[in-house]
Amino acid sequence: MKLVKLIENLVGLGIPGLILLVAISTSGFAGAAAITVALSTIGFGFGMIAGIGVLGFSLIISRAISKYGFEKIYSGTIKGLLDKGESKETILLKIKKYPISKELKLKLEELLKDSA
Repeated sequence: MKLVKLIENLVGLGIPGLILLVAISTSGFAGAAAITVALSTIGFGFGMIAGIGVLGFSLIISRAISKYGFEKIYSGTIKGLLDKGESKETILLKIKKYPISKELKLKLEELLKDSA
């Protein structure tokens, strides 16, 4: 397969394609084994099918973010969590435990403070 065709296929997959590419490249395997390990890893230990599900879900999320913007999606999610009975304090504790960058944690914390 030519590189241009491969890139066209990855572009067609969008964000899930990038996630899969990174997972394959860090798997330490080659060929079908790399894809199998990558999908299992993406599936958080629940197997390849779960990995495919995570990729599908990431497609939905990435399309929503590109259409509505991160802040609107985040604000709507916070509102939903608050409506379900979560407190800002419990949401903040969860944010602090997430394995994400310090910058993103600070942004999420600021958005949480600004939310009604």
